[in-house]
Amino acid sequence: MIDKDGYRPNVGIIICNARNEVFWGKRIRQNSWQFPQGGIKHGESPEQAMFRELMEEVGLAQEHVRILGRTRNWMRYDVPRDWMKREWRGHYRGQKQIWFLLRLVGRDCDVRLRASDHPEFDAWRWHEYWAPADDVVEFKREVYRTALSELERYLSIGAEHPRTCHPYMLAMRTHGIGRT
Repeated sequence: MIDKDGYRPNVGIIICNARNEVFWGKRIRQNSWQFPQGGIKHGESPEQAMFRELMEEVGLAQEHVRILGRTRNWMRYDVPRDWMKREWRGHYRGQKQIWFLLRLVGRDCDVRLRASDHPEFDAWRWHEYWAPADDVVEFKREVYRTALSELERYLSIGAEHPRTCHPYMLAMRTHGIGRT
């Protein structure tokens, strides 16, 4: 689904913990980090797409998170021509996104990067709220800054003490299973 202007509808997902740090995922087999994001399928609302992508990419279900806010309007970024699939060149420009800010109400160990047959990330970590705006690939930076800025006002909602994982799950993490 690409609109008349060449943009694919998409959702961006910012997950924060009780300390207002954000989930930062490492793209599988790459040294590239980003927030979870994904396309909106025909007939899906942005919220439905967000929950589907959240499960596919991070393994979190609706009961693991609380929606704190979403951006009011579409945010667009252009994908550089050399990053595009050859068959998309000419009619595809980039992504238009609605961004969601979620509060993790589950535990860190609820994150399952291999919840789908096609994992998007192979590692993750909590990151200071504003750091991703400078760390993401350059062509996404302005959208990240705009989304983080618009959603920052919701950070005070539900900030409380973090829940902890069972010691077994924490030991698995230190051996490279799960997040970094």
